[in-house]
Amino acid sequence: MLNYLKYGFRWATQSKTKEGILKSKQEILKKPKRFEIINFVLSQLNRETTYLEIGVRNPDDNFNKINSKIKFSLDPGVEFKSNPADFKLTSDAFFEQLNSNEILSSDTLFDVIFIDGLHLAEQVDRDILNSFKFLKPDGYILMHDCNPPTEWHAREDYYFNMTPAKGYWNGTTWKAFVKWRSNPEIQSCCIDSDWGVGVLSKTLKLGNPIPVSNIFFEFNTFAKNRKYYINLLSFDDFKKVFVSK
Repeated sequence: MLNYLKYGFRWATQSKTKEGILKSKQEILKKPKRFEIINFVLSQLNRETTYLEIGVRNPDDNFNKINSKIKFSLDPGVEFKSNPADFKLTSDAFFEQLNSNEILSSDTLFDVIFIDGLHLAEQVDRDILNSFKFLKPDGYILMHDCNPPTEWHAREDYYFNMTPAKGYWNGTTWKAFVKWRSNPEIQSCCIDSDWGVGVLSKTLKLGNPIPVSNIFFEFNTFAKNRKYYINLLSFDDFKKVFVSK
């Protein structure tokens, strides 16, 4: 028991642990929140909009605060006994059924799609690919959790929460975002707020694609130059892009 207490004290007082806890607190305080960023983007389209949210969980956190004429929520409902989402499906199943006219219509196109589902790079990558298939030409994909403050926040396993990040989890979303940053047909940036809100567009000059680098997606390599890898912008700088378009 004495050894457990000793090592527990060493863990709690080491610099990495303190850094992780501090960075979580700093991130929580950042503004604006994701729904404010999404609403700003929707407002710039100057039309009645259609919105899709992938990964809703509690709709009061984000979905219910979105200002859009038509909006749909999508979530398999893992975290809730009573799933509040419009489509109680995985994103893969949703897009497959959408494509085959089993739900909505294969002609359906969205103005903004917000991706906040399973925070693992392979799944996020598929969600981005599928979203572009059903996005209007001048529409936007927004993504949550693109800027994990430490490698503990970027762990693969959500349930491994005995770390400096505790229960906060961004997963490996950043890897999928960095991969799409290198796509020559896509403009992109990440807003430095609310754990990093990534934005992808085919039309708005958000930030030029980057050459493929850090091909093994090493977190420490990413963290040393994250501003470059994810084109990290303040919300004020992001708004200026719309003014100058």
